[in-house]
Amino acid sequence: MSPVHMAPVPNSTVVAYRDDGPLSRAMGLLVAGQLPPLPPVLAGTFVTGVLLVLGVAGTDGLAVFAPAVTLLLAGPGSTHPHDGRFDWLVPPLLRVIEYTFVVAVGFAHELNPVLIFLLLGALAFHHYDLVYRLRQRVYAPSWLSTLGLGWDGRMMAVSLVALVGPLTFGYAVLALYLWALFGWESLTCWLAAPRSGVEEADMGTQD
Repeated sequence: MSPVHMAPVPNSTVVAYRDDGPLSRAMGLLVAGQLPPLPPVLAGTFVTGVLLVLGVAGTDGLAVFAPAVTLLLAGPGSTHPHDGRFDWLVPPLLRVIEYTFVVAVGFAHELNPVLIFLLLGALAFHHYDLVYRLRQRVYAPSWLSTLGLGWDGRMMAVSLVALVGPLTFGYAVLALYLWALFGWESLTCWLAAPRSGVEEADMGTQD
């Protein structure tokens, strides 16, 4: 059974599931993979949750600082091989942080729910596609996480728009951009993937 090589094979599927952007990867290079990833992410989840609760409650918009806190705590662990017993928890925790942040900021500013779920839909589509690719050994190109901004860049973008406004315009532009990017790249990638290789990989996941 041979993998479908659309891009270099990631060193760790758990790291690939993280969906780190340029900022997080740069912070990871500073510690050269020496920082265990799970404890900082757990701390980031807790602190971000507190900031979101305070922000939604109207305490001077503290929610907009959640991306910076999460990046400072979770970013340095991005280059770790994530080979610990519970390191598989890191990607879903990052998903919870990102999705909750998008929803909390949107509803705190009384944004149209359609725009909130449009942006969430783009994120969910990308992450589902990422998981399915790794299971089928159809690997995403390295530039996708850069242009897609990563969880860190997307949270920073939402935070910036929340600070300078207008939020409706920012959510709409970000959602359309991500849908166009992820949708186009996914479509072209799957159309280019050798069918036989995908079928072999699919059979391998069912064994």
